[in-house]
Amino acid sequence: MSREFTFSIKSIRFDENYQPSNTTRITTNFANLARGEHRQENLRNTLKMINNHFNTLAHWDNPKGDRYAVELEIISVAMSLDAEHSDNALPLIEILKTHIIDQHTHERIEGIVGNNFSSYVRDYDFSVLLLDHNKGQSTFSTPANFGELHGQLFKCFVNSTTYKEHFNKPPVICLSVSSSRTYLRTENQHPVLGVEYQQDEYSLTDDYFRKMGLKVRYFMPPNSVAPLAFYFAGDLLGDYTNLELISTISTMDSFQKIYRPEIYNANSAAGKAYQPSLKHQDYSLTRIVYDREERSRLAIEQGTFVEEHFIKPHHAILEQWSAHYAL
Repeated sequence: MSREFTFSIKSIRFDENYQPSNTTRITTNFANLARGEHRQENLRNTLKMINNHFNTLAHWDNPKGDRYAVELEIISVAMSLDAEHSDNALPLIEILKTHIIDQHTHERIEGIVGNNFSSYVRDYDFSVLLLDHNKGQSTFSTPANFGELHGQLFKCFVNSTTYKEHFNKPPVICLSVSSSRTYLRTENQHPVLGVEYQQDEYSLTDDYFRKMGLKVRYFMPPNSVAPLAFYFAGDLLGDYTNLELISTISTMDSFQKIYRPEIYNANSAAGKAYQPSLKHQDYSLTRIVYDREERSRLAIEQGTFVEEHFIKPHHAILEQWSAHYAL
């Protein structure tokens, strides 16, 4: 028996007045920035960083470095197991959509969807399932079929009518490189993405995103100090315009400076052979408050939530659907 899952999309503007919704994962990075006594200052400074970075990269016909502004939209995706009972939809993922404002021509240019990637099921996989599997084990390993369900759910969403009605191009997810791998600089250089890096072996995250149908390439953009991992489905260099790519770089490199300053706000740039480390000491802090320890703790709580309310109650349906969808 084949079961058709349905998806619904809600969006909210990410600006200095942003308030996380009740269904937003509280470990989502942008939600973390919007909490506490410094919330508005955090948001204002983050958006300023993104705009400054964008204008530095989009420097042509932009002598004062003030031509462009980036607008961010948080896209929340919910999934219904039963189309007739959509009120029981599960919050599935959250991604970001960029829009570019040309302040000279007053044109609003569509950017890239994806960028940041937030997922309840991924919380379960990494913070519950993977931890439980390796408890008491002397060597690290992954459970059988690790990431398969999540990958099928993501591909189902991207291939859905709902996705195609809202977005014109496949998503690009931009994340930090892995501290467990060494990245080697190549001779390949793109005018916007910068210098390409390669590695001999995929990280666990790379493999997880491969099951979502996404390939990966690593680039260190101009004025950045470490490569970023770009996950994409088609042709990263050919499918997107320079301004689209800059919207992703300026957004995600700014976020990473806040989330992982040891890597992305280091005081020296990555060399020919580069291994990222969160123990690196020679870095600068931004003026933006981000609680990394709280985020790690909440990831376990939210992974447990999805286990109790989604994975366990619907295990048989999900297993059957995933096996059929993979055919």
